[in-house]
Amino acid sequence: MAKMKMSREGAKELIGHEAIVQTRYLDSKNIWTLGVGHTKAAGPPDPKTFTGKMPLPEVIDLFMKDLKKYEDAVNAAVKVPVSQTQFDALVSFHFNTGRIGSAALVTSLNAGKTAQAAAEFLNWKKPPEIIGRRTKEQKLFRDGVYSNGGKALVIPATPAGVVEWKKGKSTSLEGI
Repeated sequence: MAKMKMSREGAKELIGHEAIVQTRYLDSKNIWTLGVGHTKAAGPPDPKTFTGKMPLPEVIDLFMKDLKKYEDAVNAAVKVPVSQTQFDALVSFHFNTGRIGSAALVTSLNAGKTAQAAAEFLNWKKPPEIIGRRTKEQKLFRDGVYSNGGKALVIPATPAGVVEWKKGKSTSLEGI
C-alpha cells in the first residue's frame, strides 16, 4: 500500500482545530508550545527558550515538518486502504491524541468496520472542550466533509505563556 500524505485541505483543517500562536505558550498540560502545537519533543526550536514572534510562514513550515511523523505513524497503523479525507481525519486525531497505535477506531478500521471506526472517534471526548473537534474529525472521516472553511484562529499569548483566547483573530489559510 502506498504511503499517504496529508492533503492541503487536511493540513488547513488540522491547523484550524489547533489554532496558531506565534509566540511561546503553555498548553493545557503546562508544556511550553509554539506555533501549531510544536513542543520540544518534536525537535528544534525549543519553545521554552524561544523568544520573539515567529512569522506565520515559519509557523506553517515548522508545522509541516512536525506533521511528517504523524503521517508516518498513521501509515504504519492503518493496514487497509483509506480515502484521502479518512487519512486526513486520522492524522488530525493522532496529532491531538498521540494514540493512533492504540485507538479502538484503528482496530475497527483494520477489521473492515469503517462505520464502527467512525463512531469510535467519539470515544476520545476528554476534556469536554475536545468534542467539537472529534465531531469534525468524525464527519471528515465518515462523510469526507472539511468543516473549518480553510480558516484558523491566530491567538496571542502573554510573555508568561498565557494564551489570550478572546484576542484571537480568524485568518484564511489559503496561502499555505
